Amino acid sequence: MADPLEVLRTPLVPIAPDPSFAIRLRARVQQALTVPRGATMSTATLEESVAADVSSVSHAGVVPYIAVADAARALDWYVEALGARRRGEPIVMPDGRIGHAELEIAGGLVMLADAYPEIGIVAPEPGAAVTFSLHAEVPDVDAATERAVRAGAVLERAPADYPYGRNAVVRDPFGHRWMLASTAPADATPALNPRHGDIGYVSLWVPDVDRADAFYSRVLGWRTAAPHPRSRQVEGVTLHHGLWGGEQHNTLFLCITVDDVPAAVERVRGAGGTAEDPHEEPYGLISLCTDDQGMRFAIFQPPPGPSAKGPENGAHHGDISYITLEVADSARFRAFFGHVAGWRFQPARVEDGWGVEDVAPMVGLQGGHERTTAVPMYRVDDIAAAVERVREAGGTATDPVAQPYGITSECVDDQGTRFYLGQD
Repeated sequence: MADPLEVLRTPLVPIAPDPSFAIRLRARVQQALTVPRGATMSTATLEESVAADVSSVSHAGVVPYIAVADAARALDWYVEALGARRRGEPIVMPDGRIGHAELEIAGGLVMLADAYPEIGIVAPEPGAAVTFSLHAEVPDVDAATERAVRAGAVLERAPADYPYGRNAVVRDPFGHRWMLASTAPADATPALNPRHGDIGYVSLWVPDVDRADAFYSRVLGWRTAAPHPRSRQVEGVTLHHGLWGGEQHNTLFLCITVDDVPAAVERVRGAGGTAEDPHEEPYGLISLCTDDQGMRFAIFQPPPGPSAKGPENGAHHGDISYITLEVADSARFRAFFGHVAGWRFQPARVEDGWGVEDVAPMVGLQGGHERTTAVPMYRVDDIAAAVERVREAGGTATDPVAQPYGITSECVDDQGTRFYLGQD
């Protein structure tokens, strides 16, 4: 009778290991062979080394392991641009590629290696879409962003403040996307309400909201949310700002803060305008109105809380710094909004031009136009670069001109919306 163990035995056939396992194993063996012959590795020394590593940066949790097209250059770049610290020596494979390296960045651990397309590990293409971002907490977002851009990173979103802190987004030369952030302190001063007469909210009215979103995100670095197919909300700007599509008259819609909406509604109606009955929204009590020359606007009353004057000319790149109102009859406009919002006016330098006193952001108006249009000015850090972005995005922009109050450019977006760029 045949031995079943002999019958069922299969011949020994060599099995090719998983390629990525082979690379890791080869790297470990190569690292072990670098120890000098005859050297004694004490347990105490090993334990001290491990303890030092653990106390420096913990391995607990998920650790990003990124692939790059040139790991040796990437290691140097991350040290220079992001302030990384090398953790040990990189493991170099026989073909010259780096099989493994470690960096400490912003208190965390990042592992990296060269791309190995033969086993499906590829590096991102610079400028192409990404599937993940690396988030780094830094003490000074602006300084970290400037350092990275100076070293060759591409600025995707300029530093800006958000309810959860300040952040910026850059793309490194190897295709990886970094969010540089600082968390808002727990004892941060809460946001203050706008005052009576201040502009509390604006919305840019355009024919196509998707095109406007793409244009202004490229030009100003805006980040937006889409609560409705026709609308976008710009995140991180000082004055709450929206985009609204489906409109044929390109203009900036204004929402003016008042102390008492029902009383202001009566003043609108008494001055020859129209006003809807007030209704509650999460941000306060609001009424949609039209003035006596056909301009649509809103009045709103924020929830109870302290108020203060906001920045007159914006605080950061991408903020609104000034609003120009082009109206048919400046005298009627001044009478109407002086009665409704308590605005006071002073003559400006241009013919039939007027400035609104003590409102934030600053507002000016000029009479003699066929139709009321509100034209915003946006604050930028580098007006020459912003002008180029306007032109590249399909808009037009005049060459920057020095004015007594700063450097400006008159622009038109790719849908015919007029706006200005301004730099202090």
